[in-house]
Amino acid sequence: MIHVEDLVRRYGETVAVGGISFEIPAREVVGFLGPNGAGKTTTLKVLTGYLYPSSGKVTVAGRDLAESPLEGRRAIGYLPENNPLYEDMETAEYLEWCGHARGLAPEKAAAAIKGAVERCGLGPVVGKDIGQLSKGYRQRVGLAAAILHDPPILLLDEPTSGLDPNQAAEVRALIAELRKEKTVLYSSHILSEVKASCDRVIIIHRGKIVAEGSPAELEAGATRGQRLRLVMPEGPQAATAAEALRRLDGVTDVSLETEDGERAILLTADAAAGDLRAKVFGLAAEKRWPVLELYREGATLEEVFRSLTA
Repeated sequence: MIHVEDLVRRYGETVAVGGISFEIPAREVVGFLGPNGAGKTTTLKVLTGYLYPSSGKVTVAGRDLAESPLEGRRAIGYLPENNPLYEDMETAEYLEWCGHARGLAPEKAAAAIKGAVERCGLGPVVGKDIGQLSKGYRQRVGLAAAILHDPPILLLDEPTSGLDPNQAAEVRALIAELRKEKTVLYSSHILSEVKASCDRVIIIHRGKIVAEGSPAELEAGATRGQRLRLVMPEGPQAATAAEALRRLDGVTDVSLETEDGERAILLTADAAAGDLRAKVFGLAAEKRWPVLELYREGATLEEVFRSLTA
């Protein structure tokens, strides 16, 4: 549905996007990650046709945006980071205006508005001016406008930014519903949200793609060797256990952390050392350590992100 090849976008002498390529098939949800200024929003604006690439090729729903920009735009629903709304317009009135802007016939627009209002849970605010709505409802209005013409592709730029946890959960639930029938590319700084929602992740830094894959693949690829976490009650035995574990063959590092009255021992070992869990458990049983937990730990998506963009 989306094909990007060697995309470059410059602002004068500044290179915002420096030759990136990626492809997103139909009905895949892809998280677009990167620090501020990495080129995420610029890329999304190019995909919408709002900006033209300095070079490279962008194909959306089979349409080359350079050759058929209007046809490509019709296949896209876009929610910008700063959701632009006319605050003095009533909610349904605004959606009607969006329908006309999209070229929907009046009877088709009425049905589309009704469906979008139901889908986005806007019933309680129909009849109210947008300026009176909470940030959560404003985001819903933006999403309703984005899906009004039933596009196969959704581009969402920070859709839960500035929302409280309840509002963010509502927007995520809506996105989860939409993913059943649409291709979704959205940027976010909330990595737990991306991990839970996305089939794949693209990480961009300084205008270049630095990593791409499923959240699980990125986490597994970032884990060098193996890591084990052993949790014990607070007390002197934890320090003694850490010293004993440090002497196990293959262990390269041992650290102690305090967690709510408990002591966590984090072991890092070479992959060649094999699975150390049996050795750690055997030593704990021999020494009669009061073990509360023992499990293998991988790198988190946050650690992956920070290692690639620091």
